[in-house]
Amino acid sequence: MADALDSLLEDNILIISKGDTFIATTLQKKLRESGFEVNRAEPTVAAMSEFSDCTKVYIFYMDESSCQDLDTLVYLKDVSIEEEKMVILIGTPDEFHEATKVINKDNLAAHFLRPFDMNSLITKVHELTDVFEQENRKKCILIVDDDVTFLKMVHSWLKEKYRVAIVNSGMQAITWLAKNHADLVLLDYEMPVVDGPEILEMLKSESGTDNIPVFFLTGKSDKDSIQKAIGLRPDRYLLKSIGKSALMEELDKFFIAQKLKK
Repeated sequence: MADALDSLLEDNILIISKGDTFIATTLQKKLRESGFEVNRAEPTVAAMSEFSDCTKVYIFYMDESSCQDLDTLVYLKDVSIEEEKMVILIGTPDEFHEATKVINKDNLAAHFLRPFDMNSLITKVHELTDVFEQENRKKCILIVDDDVTFLKMVHSWLKEKYRVAIVNSGMQAITWLAKNHADLVLLDYEMPVVDGPEILEMLKSESGTDNIPVFFLTGKSDKDSIQKAIGLRPDRYLLKSIGKSALMEELDKFFIAQKLKK
């Protein structure tokens, strides 16, 4: 029983609203009664940032002005993508329309149109946090490639079995890894500005990322290119022409081998 309670207390929620409105206060009370740790913040980046380290779920109770606050919306968009936090919007149809000009609907955990049923929202939060815990048990793979079509394709292959994050530049990868953990990085060998070898060197030079396994992905299959890539000592070197089943097999073999080493 104690373990279950501890688990719930780790599910921190941040309610974002202008002032302690009746709805926000009541929602905060009911969520606490359901076993969650709940804080409230004004819809400003400074206020929300104070709770960034301990928040898993952001519930934004919008009004006519806050739904158009670009800084607030960009902050929530970023935490949903870069930190894989859950964002729930509450508002009128017009407010939801304005907010989703910035936050893609696909990046929302849920949304509720006012007037909303508070018990339904609390049930949804329980469902989302349960799914979050299940997802966290999966291995996390970061895919880095400037080819967005390739990113989406590989993401679709892996998303059922693994937690998958995608970024389209080397610097985005460094930023993502500064805030998140990856069990494996699939890294495009050739990218503009900062290429794969440079990113690998950066990762190996930092204590927080030096032990993250890296697979190079490349479209070049000539002998010189392969030898050059292998010389940089990635954990694997894969051609981008690899199919879904072959890639899944490579990943399975790698993670099984890692498990056997422990």
